[in-house]
Amino acid sequence: MIEQDWLSERFAEHQDRLHAVAYRMLGSPGEAEDAVQEAWLRVSRADTSQVENPGGWLTTIVARVCLNMLEARRARREDAAGALPPEPATPQPSIHPNGQAGPEDEALLADSVGVALMVVLDTLTPAERLAFVLHDVFAVSFAEIGPIIDRSPAAARQLASRARRRVQGTAEASDAAQSAKRDIVEAFLAAARGGDFTALVELLDPEAVAIEIRGAEAVAAFFAGRAQAARLALVDGVPAAVWSHRGRPKAVITFTIHDEKITCIAIDTDPDRLRDLDIVYLSASDKERR
Repeated sequence: MIEQDWLSERFAEHQDRLHAVAYRMLGSPGEAEDAVQEAWLRVSRADTSQVENPGGWLTTIVARVCLNMLEARRARREDAAGALPPEPATPQPSIHPNGQAGPEDEALLADSVGVALMVVLDTLTPAERLAFVLHDVFAVSFAEIGPIIDRSPAAARQLASRARRRVQGTAEASDAAQSAKRDIVEAFLAAARGGDFTALVELLDPEAVAIEIRGAEAVAAFFAGRAQAARLALVDGVPAAVWSHRGRPKAVITFTIHDEKITCIAIDTDPDRLRDLDIVYLSASDKERR
């Protein structure tokens, strides 16, 4: 009973931090609460005789629970054969049920945890996300992070670095997302999905080339009714379209634009090249939804 009381006290002492870790990892207040509850179930059954740093130990347990939840989330997406990854959900403004933002919420949102960052985090692998969040946000050492994700400290450092580059590029990605090129690419995808031949021709240069097809009308005829599963994205910071299967990019469609007309459309399906691309999926604009 004494040990259980000690556990309850330590858990209550660190509960705000554990909620913050789970929320940063999962981006959902509900899932964060589930993760903390699952962590408590694990803690309550654990042997604490060797625990010297309760805060670090509890953070590690919550992180492992979150990692499992992220991997399960990713698996569900991949099981949806042929389906596109869902649009990242906008994080709720508060982690409190009554919707009133408290100091913890303000701290969570203060240093760059907004919609843009959550969108970027949602494109990372579970291991990348965990390494970045634990190290850059909660100052957990790579020596502690490595065992959680079954990697060496050096490998954990590389994962965090890769994730950091994606996050640091968020501002540039946001600017590019508002560019004229995005509008043209978005309009092209909408016209292609809707089979709007006339709209496609208007977006294309008369001498447009796509694969081995030449001429605006021929290219428009090829794409009309297609691109149903292609999704608007930033590819290395440039507006493009990406087709995915089981959550993995299989084709990247890039557009060359001159004088607000599409002059060339290229499709890259090489797995090695696709693996090295920095892909950030974008939400459809209001214009495309109408």
